[in-house]
Amino acid sequence: MAKPQVVVAPVLMSKLSVNAPEFYPSGYSSNYTESYEDGCEDYPTLSEYVQDFLNHLTEQPGSFETEIEQFAETLNGCVTTDDALQELVELIYQQATSIPNFSYMGARLCNYLSHHLTISPQSGNFRQLLLQRCRTEYEVKDQAAKGDEVTRKRFHAFVLFLGELYLNLEIKGTNGQVTRADILQVGLRELLNALFSNPMDDNLICAVKLLKLTGSVLEDAWKEKGKMDMEEIIQRIENVVLDANCSRDVKQMLLKLVELRSSNWGRVHATSTYREATPENDPNYFMNEPTFYTSDGVPFTAADPDYQEKYQELLEREDFFPDYEENGTDLSGAGDPYLDDIDDEMDPEIEEAYEKFCLESELFDLEGHLILP
Repeated sequence: MAKPQVVVAPVLMSKLSVNAPEFYPSGYSSNYTESYEDGCEDYPTLSEYVQDFLNHLTEQPGSFETEIEQFAETLNGCVTTDDALQELVELIYQQATSIPNFSYMGARLCNYLSHHLTISPQSGNFRQLLLQRCRTEYEVKDQAAKGDEVTRKRFHAFVLFLGELYLNLEIKGTNGQVTRADILQVGLRELLNALFSNPMDDNLICAVKLLKLTGSVLEDAWKEKGKMDMEEIIQRIENVVLDANCSRDVKQMLLKLVELRSSNWGRVHATSTYREATPENDPNYFMNEPTFYTSDGVPFTAADPDYQEKYQELLEREDFFPDYEENGTDLSGAGDPYLDDIDDEMDPEIEEAYEKFCLESELFDLEGHLILP
C-alpha cells in the first residue's frame, strides 16, 4: 500500500517589524498624547494646543481625571491676556455645541477651569465670559426656534449644553457652600417656552431631552422657591399632545415624559434601610403572582380588586370535580351529577369497531392465550 503523502504548508515570513511606528486607528489624533507633557510650547498657537486637547477628550473621555490638572496648569502659563481667555471660551463652546457627545464633557471641563484658571481680566473671569457667550445665543432663541433646520439643530445643541452646564457648573459661596447658577435655571425655563411655542417635531424632541436631563433638579429647585413652573410645563405638554400637529411618535415621547414625571422622575426614596414589600409601596408586588380564570375565561390575579370574590367562585367551581384526580381519571363511577348531561352517544362506525374489540377481548386472557369454552 502506498504511503499517504504529507503536504507541508510553506512557511510565510512576517513583514512586521518591532521597529515599526505605533499604530493608531483612522481618525485618531496622537499628536496630543505625544507632546502634551511639554505644554503649549510645542504648538504654533494656543488655539491648536487647546483644540488638540479637546479632540483628545472627545476620543478618550476617560482621560479627563488624569490629565485635566496638567491641562489647567499649562493654560495658567499660556492664557495671559483677555483675548486668549476669550479664545479659550469660544473653542470650548464650539466643541461642546458641535460634537453631540461632548456637551457633558464640555460642561465638566468648564466647571473645572472656572475654579482653577487664575487669570481674571477686567472683562471677566472664565465663568463670566462663558455665561456671556451663552447669553449671546440665548438672546436669539425665539428666532432660532422657528428658523430653518440647520439653525434649529445648532439651537438644540446649545439648549442641551446649557442643561449640562446647569447640572455641572458649581458656584462656591463665601462660606464654602456649593450652589448652581440661578441664571441658568431661569434661562432653561425660557428656552422651554421657546421650544413649546414652536411645536415642530425636532423642537419637541429637544424639549423632551432637556427635561429628561434636568427635570428632576429643576422641579426641586422650583419647589424650594414655592414655584409651580413644572406644573405649567406639564400642562403645556398635554396641550401640545391634544392640539399640535406633531407626529404620533413625538406625542408618545411627550406622554412618556409626563408618565416619568408622575413617577417622581424615576427616583425612589427609601424611608428606611429595609421595608417589607406591600401592594401599596411596591409596584411589582404582584408581578410573580399566578393567573387564574373565571368561568367566562376572564383572567385575574391577586392584584384584581375583586380577587377574593373571584377566587372563592373558582374554589366553588372546583367542587364539581371532587372525584377527579389531576390526571383526569374518573373515580366516581356511574351516576356522576356533573356528567349526566354529557351526550354519551357514539359514532356508529366507532361503536361497531368497539363492539368487535370487546368480542375479541372475551376470547383471550390477559396473556393473549385463547380461552376455550
